[in-house]
Amino acid sequence: MASDRDLREKLAKLGRLFARGATPGERAAAGAARDRLQAMLDSGAADEADPEIELQYSLPDVWSVRIFVALCRKHGVRPYRYPRQRRTTVMVRARQAGFERTVASEFRTLYREVSAYFDETVNHLISDAMKSDGDDETLKQRQLPK
Repeated sequence: MASDRDLREKLAKLGRLFARGATPGERAAAGAARDRLQAMLDSGAADEADPEIELQYSLPDVWSVRIFVALCRKHGVRPYRYPRQRRTTVMVRARQAGFERTVASEFRTLYREVSAYFDETVNHLISDAMKSDGDDETLKQRQLPK
């Protein structure tokens, strides 16, 4: 990510571009870019107040671990696991607010999508390939002999 000084220089250049913009479109584009840079500067200051901490995530299955690790790496966060931790436990070192806002929220969305896809696929296989509804509500209780 660009340093704070670089962002401030870009912000100043965009301010000058906004001031001398010839057309309304140029002014709008420069203003939008200026607002994005200002938001980055503001969030950077907020992130510095929020220290990096170690976060532990216990995930329900192997697929969710793979999605979570891929998202961490995509966003530049290094996931790890301590010796003797379960395969479904993932540790990260990050600023909690920023991590929850980006990686964790994207993970929840993707996990819902994958779960719905798996559920749909399993239901299709059970109904078409096995010619059954697979409903466990209609199972009979087996009586143990006395």
